[in-house]
Amino acid sequence: MTSATTPAGTIRYWAAAKAEAGTPAEPYRARTLAEALAQARARRADRPHFARLLGHCAFLVDGHPVGGRDHSAVLLAQGGTVEVLPPFAGG
Repeated sequence: MTSATTPAGTIRYWAAAKAEAGTPAEPYRARTLAEALAQARARRADRPHFARLLGHCAFLVDGHPVGGRDHSAVLLAQGGTVEVLPPFAGG
């Protein structure tokens, strides 16, 4: 798939994920959630806590919970949004 046909959208980070990412949001250009997260990790190779934190986060893709699905099976849409939600205290 060429970059012209690879979906582009936005990853939005919340709470501790935003602090570790160092930004509230950034663009993605990826076909799957796994690809988008791998790119985010690679951009922060010098921040190992960011990668560990992602392993504990919940994700919403265009408002829909990812849950336990394999991230490589979660397709991303053009203009879509990935929400990265770290564990929250309380309920």
